[in-house]
Amino acid sequence: MANERQQVAAMPLRWNKNSVEVLMITSRDTGRWIVPKGWTMKGKKPWAAAAIEALEEAGAKGHVARDVFGTYSYKKMLDDGTALPCNVQVYPMVVERLKSDWKERGERIRKWFPLKKAAKLVDEPELADMMSRLTVKPKKVPVAGPLLRKAAS
Repeated sequence: MANERQQVAAMPLRWNKNSVEVLMITSRDTGRWIVPKGWTMKGKKPWAAAAIEALEEAGAKGHVARDVFGTYSYKKMLDDGTALPCNVQVYPMVVERLKSDWKERGERIRKWFPLKKAAKLVDEPELADMMSRLTVKPKKVPVAGPLLRKAAS
């Protein structure tokens, strides 16, 4: 899409018994469920920017993959009512710790969801598809699979 702006997102994940869960947050404007995301940052690698977003928006710290797990597009509604087309690169993240106090704590709700449920909650079909791929065979998904296997061991 022409004039598309680039964003980065973290997909914070954890093992729960035999399944994988994703940490989701509410958006500040509409309160819908999303993954932590934001603009690329000058002087920061994209995966490092995704890790910063996860920390600021969800209080999540952990290991972020350096490879993109997938991408999705959406329209960001600006304050003046215009819709800005955005392309989001998603980096899987294995959460090691959740902070009890973080930058956007008072602005968002965070909650762990099983991947199947999370896929139904998000508005972006491509993001839902990424989550569905993880529910089916997390061990065989490029990038996220090896990361999750390591976290489970």
